[in-house]
Amino acid sequence: MATSIRIEDHTIWFKHIDEPKMRERLARLKDDEEINLDVDGVVGRWKRMRTGRDGRPTNAIRPEGAMKAVWNEWFKTRKGEIIELREARLADDYLAANSALFSEWSSPEDEEAFRDL
Repeated sequence: MATSIRIEDHTIWFKHIDEPKMRERLARLKDDEEINLDVDGVVGRWKRMRTGRDGRPTNAIRPEGAMKAVWNEWFKTRKGEIIELREARLADDYLAANSALFSEWSSPEDEEAFRDL
């Protein structure tokens, strides 16, 4: 699920995303929920913006961590360019999501037996 967007702001507004599945995926994020995105070949963290004081949702995501510096630089030097955007799944995210599959291995006895490994 990839889409093209134009670098227009310090955030990515959902209304600027043409691909409906990507727009819906981002709209389902809760306030401050993070997502990893591959933006023009750079994978970074993005966070859903909080609902405004007036109760209206802010339909945008903003860059977090190192991605913030990348995006701010691009905003200064590449504003107006069209770039590719797609969701990225990091190995850490994949393992965390699947760790519940092996809950039978998460017992105090197992922790005691294998703590030194």
